[in-house]
Amino acid sequence: MRVKAPALVVLAGPTAVGKTALSLELAQRHGAEIVGADSVQVYRGLDLGSAKPTPAEQASAPHHLIDVADPAEGFSAARYAELAGEAIADIHARGRRALVVGGTGLYIKALLWGLAPTPPVDRALRQELAADWESLGPEAVHARLAKLDGPAAARLHPHDRQRVLRALEVCLQTGQPFSQQLKEHDTSGPRYEHLFIGLERPREDLNQRIEARAKAMWAGGLLAEVEAMLAAGVAPEAPGLGSLGYRQAVAVLQRDMQPEEALFDMIKATKAYAKRQLTWFRSVKGLHWHHADDHAGVGRRVAGFWS
Repeated sequence: MRVKAPALVVLAGPTAVGKTALSLELAQRHGAEIVGADSVQVYRGLDLGSAKPTPAEQASAPHHLIDVADPAEGFSAARYAELAGEAIADIHARGRRALVVGGTGLYIKALLWGLAPTPPVDRALRQELAADWESLGPEAVHARLAKLDGPAAARLHPHDRQRVLRALEVCLQTGQPFSQQLKEHDTSGPRYEHLFIGLERPREDLNQRIEARAKAMWAGGLLAEVEAMLAAGVAPEAPGLGSLGYRQAVAVLQRDMQPEEALFDMIKATKAYAKRQLTWFRSVKGLHWHHADDHAGVGRRVAGFWS
């Protein structure tokens, strides 16, 4: 069902580009509430490594879709769209505006346009692939996906267990590349009227911000955050701990990496992820790009849309 009004503003862009500061400014100016679109910030306790808005930032504007899942549970784009839709309906019912903010393109796609239908989970196949992941290793399973679906493998990190296994599972179940099924999915148009804004920076500037933030996370206690979670009973292979920064911290605590090596790997992987994010967002039709420091320009565009 298409929802025509009130309309959404979507503020997206790669990791570390500067979405949080601008989103808070827009929310306060327009009486909006922020609906997060980040696949790691949905997990409770994953604060430092996800660059989750601080308690003070969350207090300055209402936030939704943060801390809604346990790190041990899988969290799908379909589940995100369901919860985000409920949050948006509540925000609108109270006469407020909804500002969707994040860098997880699949979540935003699921919210705005829906998802391609996929086959139900084949439990036997999933168990078989999970066993291969443990016995053969992530790289071997990722390589198998690359043979069946190169585009899907290219956008997924080899250690992203949940998404690699699901993509491979769909390929094997349907006999078609998962990425092709997503591409051919014909939607009936956006579910919400929206303004889609993308934030960008020159590559060198963005890379420097990624490096600085990764070092700050490491120095600020990322390792201690993960150590506390493991001590509380969260399994090292939990979906939440497979994300960027967290998997490197787990590797250090399991003595598979030295801290310096883990930080280097985190920075390298984050830069690669930011590149994939930009590629995805640049494929979106109707997205309005702004330099991340162009707060005035974004502000004028949003004001015109919401006026």
